[in-house]
Amino acid sequence: MDLPLLIQLEQIGSPETGYLTVAQYGEYLPFEIKRVFWNYAVPNGTERGNHAYRRTRQLLVVLNGKARVTLESPDGQQSVHALSLPHEGLYVPALYWRRVEFFEGAILAVFSSHAFDPADSLRDYEAFRAMG
Repeated sequence: MDLPLLIQLEQIGSPETGYLTVAQYGEYLPFEIKRVFWNYAVPNGTERGNHAYRRTRQLLVVLNGKARVTLESPDGQQSVHALSLPHEGLYVPALYWRRVEFFEGAILAVFSSHAFDPADSLRDYEAFRAMG
């Protein structure tokens, strides 16, 4: 099974000129991007997510603010990741339940390996855990 991984993305620039960050397939991303979306204006402390995907893999990048991501495999292995740097992404493999808590005006960009397909989405936690 593929494992979650914190990925350091390329950061170009300086404090004097600002920065550009690159997320490119092959160098930093282990999948081709088919869909991008972002969450913003989420009230402080709000939890979103609470689902998994059968085949979709994602990279989560906090562009502003902070987020805490809790991942869980079907066999119950959990990991917690604090995200706050726009040049750092959390790779989330398929079949990982995710919960994301938003703080301090977080803007979360999500790069996905597949276009949205409701049949790919697992939203029943007990059914997800039964897969382990």
